[in-house]
Amino acid sequence: MGGLKAVAIISGDHNVKGSLQFIQQSDGATYVRGKISGLTPGLHGFHIHSFGDTTNGCNSTGPHFNPYKKDHGAPNHEERHAGDLGNIVAGPDGVAEVSVLDMQIPLTGANSILGRAVVVHADPDDLGRGGHELSKTTGNAGARVGCGIIGLQSSV
Repeated sequence: MGGLKAVAIISGDHNVKGSLQFIQQSDGATYVRGKISGLTPGLHGFHIHSFGDTTNGCNSTGPHFNPYKKDHGAPNHEERHAGDLGNIVAGPDGVAEVSVLDMQIPLTGANSILGRAVVVHADPDDLGRGGHELSKTTGNAGARVGCGIIGLQSSV
């Protein structure tokens, strides 16, 4: 039996849409699953951003969620933002099946991601290793093509 659950409805540019479910496991890990469509085929940076604010579209979600003040990195690196979830892959049909398990995105506690936003980027995340001036802050993942605010999911 899973613990606390949250949901984010993704919307954005050029018919990017989808929904994601966040399930906090008993060991503290959070499982993210769902589907996002309307993407260009290939890799897309996938991150938790600091603010659940979409008043200016996905641009008002702020920077990557980074409570420990680290540089950008891959989900399996020690040096990473808590919100760095790497890349999702859209198939030839533009649909990405999302399945991520991560220890740094809890739904409870001081560093909860509830009320923050999940963002899908136009380009691949270089995981902080690209040598680009933006690699250590954003992974040089490009424009924000879709986002959604993470909210508590009802148990009904």
